[in-house]
Amino acid sequence: MAVKTVLVVDDEPRIVELARDYLEHAGFAVLTAVDGPSALKAARARKPDILVLDLGLPGMDGLDVARTLRRESSVPIVMLTARDDELDRVLGLEIGADDYVTKPFSPRELVARVRAILRRVDRETEPSDRIEGSGVSIDIARMRVEVEGRTVELTPTEFQLLVALARQPGRIFTRSQLLDAIHGLAFETYERAIDAHVKNLRRKLEPDPSRPRYVQTVYGVGYRFAEEQE
Repeated sequence: MAVKTVLVVDDEPRIVELARDYLEHAGFAVLTAVDGPSALKAARARKPDILVLDLGLPGMDGLDVARTLRRESSVPIVMLTARDDELDRVLGLEIGADDYVTKPFSPRELVARVRAILRRVDRETEPSDRIEGSGVSIDIARMRVEVEGRTVELTPTEFQLLVALARQPGRIFTRSQLLDAIHGLAFETYERAIDAHVKNLRRKLEPDPSRPRYVQTVYGVGYRFAEEQE
């Protein structure tokens, strides 16, 4: 298997060194950049498999880097954000980042997130008519869902919502991204309707809706479908 390359972008040398050491120890090749313009240059020239991108960069901030890259490429992006930058996390995900890690972060968590996203990208190369995982089986063509062998009856909207989440387990979706997935209009009043659909979906899907196993809340951001444990 070819070695995957990670581009780490941060203007704090100690963070770059920490991330590089752990990622290289995990078997990745690592490139680094310290500001927005050099990050874009490296991403365009070296074509990394994934970016770890700080939002607070000199020259050009991380949101602008992510926005620019999304016009040119689908390279996965993990954002590094301050713990209280909830708005930036939502905005970054809306622009097209795949996940985020809050500072100060656990380097082992960063490695795990990078691995999970790259696994997901590999799985997504050919969309399937069936989705299987974590005890959930979805037959897309027949609009049929089974959980641990139990048939679950969903409305068309609930089914579209589940498919959007389950196609990319572990990926965080904002409410407006889920609205797009179910062909809704991304106005805030309608975004809140996603919460109602999720509540109904959990009531039908989850063994215990008060402690969701499948459709998980990412507080302040949105929802994700649980990844299978290895």
